[in-house]
Amino acid sequence: MLQLYIGNKNYSSWSMRPWVLMRQAGIVFEERLVRFDSFDAQSQFKQTLGAVSPAGKVPVLIDDGLVVSDSLAIVEYLAERFPELYLWPLAVHDRARARSACAEMHSGFGALREHLPMNIEASLPEIGERVLRERPDVVADVHRVQSLWCDLLARHNGPMLMGSFSIADAFFAPVVLRFKAYGVRVHPDVARYMDNVLALQGVRDWVDGALREHDFRAFEEPYRSAPPA
Repeated sequence: MLQLYIGNKNYSSWSMRPWVLMRQAGIVFEERLVRFDSFDAQSQFKQTLGAVSPAGKVPVLIDDGLVVSDSLAIVEYLAERFPELYLWPLAVHDRARARSACAEMHSGFGALREHLPMNIEASLPEIGERVLRERPDVVADVHRVQSLWCDLLARHNGPMLMGSFSIADAFFAPVVLRFKAYGVRVHPDVARYMDNVLALQGVRDWVDGALREHDFRAFEEPYRSAPPA
């Protein structure tokens, strides 16, 4: 059976991508959750992951001894491993657009990642308002994400970015949860898309798991102290 190593569901946007893709597509796998304690070389997290993959990061996919690390490499491998699921769109131009969107998410939006980190359990609209007031680089990232989504939704007539669920939606699902947690005001078309993503069973299952963790990690939450028990 495929094994997927992930970090805390509440925080790990990178882990969420292949997990949601596999769950939504019906790919059977065994989850191996490695709790964030710290990212120091001697942390339990790094020691555990280092024994699985030299990169020492999540996510990691294991398939019959093959180790695939990095979320983009994992989803590309899954698309080849399960071609009958059409995880990328069938048309070559549509595949190119979907891959371009995922590559931009994978390598870009650094300000959004840094200043609006994923935190599914929290509701932080006042933090979102302050960040968007003070950080023009985050505003630019938010605008670019919405522009990208609106373009794809209009081109493919929704409800998902490429018309039906694909790798692109799994890749942007963590951004949907960021916008929700920080109360980011969005275009009506984006709001409808966010509702559609949040309704996906794979996303709902991930969110349910995140809400059951109750594992406050101070280094992942620069904006608040531990919530009441």
